Amino acid sequence: MTAIHGDRVRLRPIGPADRTRVREILATPEVARWWGDPDRETEGLYEVEEGRSVYVIEFDGGVVGLIQSCEEPDPQYRHAGIDISVHPAFHGRGIGTDAIRALARHLFAQGHHRLTIDPAASNETAIGVYTKVGFRPVGVLRNYERAPDGTWHDGLLMDLLAGELS
Repeated sequence: MTAIHGDRVRLRPIGPADRTRVREILATPEVARWWGDPDRETEGLYEVEEGRSVYVIEFDGGVVGLIQSCEEPDPQYRHAGIDISVHPAFHGRGIGTDAIRALARHLFAQGHHRLTIDPAASNETAIGVYTKVGFRPVGVLRNYERAPDGTWHDGLLMDLLAGELS
């Protein structure tokens, strides 16, 4: 994996030295609300899975978030999914939008024709960012994810085709 450059951000493969900062990001209440236990999530990012790539998002020389992709290699269903988290101190600055666009361009260049993303259906901020990039709602995934408090909540499946990236 090599670094991917957006207009304002740089995505580089996650490394051991990023563990503390990544956990800090995942532990912020605004992020943990959607991601869950920061210790479990941080460790999960370091588990090697075929087809998964994890990057930290760098902005102005510092790590401000993380973004990952998971690729489906079956030629009949080939596509990739994206997941992202940005430290709340950097929300509203276009960092997430730039990071998603950069990774989407990279994945499309790798031969994917469709990307998916699946925010919580109640995460209006994330849905707004994904819509800005060009993702469209596909449907609601009922009782899709277990929240940190043990309750289930709906997810919104969204997708983006190669010609729709804005």
